[in-house]
Amino acid sequence: MADLPPSALGPGEASQVDTQPVPSVPMSSFRPQALRGAPVAGQPINGEINYRILRNNIITEFKKGRLAQNEVCDAHPELIRAARNVGEETSVECPICEENNVVLVTYVFGGHLPPGGTLITNKAELSKVAKRAKEMVCYVIEVCPSCQWNHLAQVLPLGGTRVK
Repeated sequence: MADLPPSALGPGEASQVDTQPVPSVPMSSFRPQALRGAPVAGQPINGEINYRILRNNIITEFKKGRLAQNEVCDAHPELIRAARNVGEETSVECPICEENNVVLVTYVFGGHLPPGGTLITNKAELSKVAKRAKEMVCYVIEVCPSCQWNHLAQVLPLGGTRVK
């Protein structure tokens, strides 16, 4: 029962009102690190997340004409620069422009790294970063440097201890 000020009550109403208990909700962090997918202190990193189903859905919607090209080809200029200069080439044709192959751009976020993360330029650098004791999160983004298609392909844990 909660006490209400007299001004909140109507004529003849009791001074106490029944309240329902609020269901318990697990604690969640809304700090920028949690929203970006970075490890939250005290919480172990779990497994890999693959966004293939979402990717296929977006491509289908584009091909049906429900999404315009400017809605799906909206990569940030810095991401396009990274794709052109250090992206890992693939044999996968861009699903939007169908003219060039997409490249993979990898960023790592975590403790003792800059707030904007670290752009991984080669596999040796990724191996070196993965050996760190701190838990980190690796983001692999599929990018077409020509039409600016981009899609988050994978999120996976790096370094530290992981839940198995």
